[in-house]
Amino acid sequence: MLQALGAYGLWGFFPLYWALLKSSSAPEVLGHRITGTFALLAVWLLVRGRLGRIRAVTRRQLALLAGASALVTVNWLTYIWAVQNGHVVETSLGYFINPLVSVALGVGLLGERLRRAQVVAMGLASVAVGVLAVDHGRVPWIALVLAFSFALYGLLKKKAGVPSVAALTVETSFVAPLALGYLVMLRAQGQDTLFRLDWQHDALLLGAGLVTAVPLLLFGAAANRVSLSSLGVLQYLAPSIQFVCGIALLGETMSATRWAGFGLVWVALALFVWDGLRGARASAG
Repeated sequence: MLQALGAYGLWGFFPLYWALLKSSSAPEVLGHRITGTFALLAVWLLVRGRLGRIRAVTRRQLALLAGASALVTVNWLTYIWAVQNGHVVETSLGYFINPLVSVALGVGLLGERLRRAQVVAMGLASVAVGVLAVDHGRVPWIALVLAFSFALYGLLKKKAGVPSVAALTVETSFVAPLALGYLVMLRAQGQDTLFRLDWQHDALLLGAGLVTAVPLLLFGAAANRVSLSSLGVLQYLAPSIQFVCGIALLGETMSATRWAGFGLVWVALALFVWDGLRGARASAG
């Protein structure tokens, strides 16, 4: 449970980390995040003697992980850009509605059936997005991109069936050469920020891979020990912390309409969690 809390807690405080890297462009930060994560996870698998898990990946699994790689790259770039441009609260909305989007994908792509409570929760979430669109004067595209990219990412990962650390190592291996090439190009053009500002900035930029890998490893360890229902409830810790960070620490504002939209999302999630826990108890009984 402590490992799960550690993973979701770190993910919750991610906005504070990326906000400190505003001097770097979002693509540059993403490049360091991808290359650093790939290097650290590859070393982790090597030290643990688990490189065989990568060699065991089939062509079908590679194709699924290639798709997952594209989705997580879009997700990471959108998230970093949103944080650097003052949209932390909207990123939290994306991860609040992400489980509901996953349910919608299950219905649309896998032919799953919705229970009555889930239908109501989906309806409330749809109304909430409409309310927030009115408040923003635009569709909350950041939240929707984050929610749909991560939900589709989870779907492809589930179909691939590769252990989480090995899977992310393969995923980042697809884009790491592109990321490294982009960083080299920026360096050659004198447009990067590494070793051009101060040592604190350099440490944060080089640590992007580490702060990505640590919560992943914690989550992977927790997922093997904590019940699925417990993880389902704990997953809302991260966007809750992001929400608080956006308002209390990064100075974002909340209009009455925006509070109403988020209120509808929280009611939908409460109904969704209640229905999930009820179903889990019924199955256990």
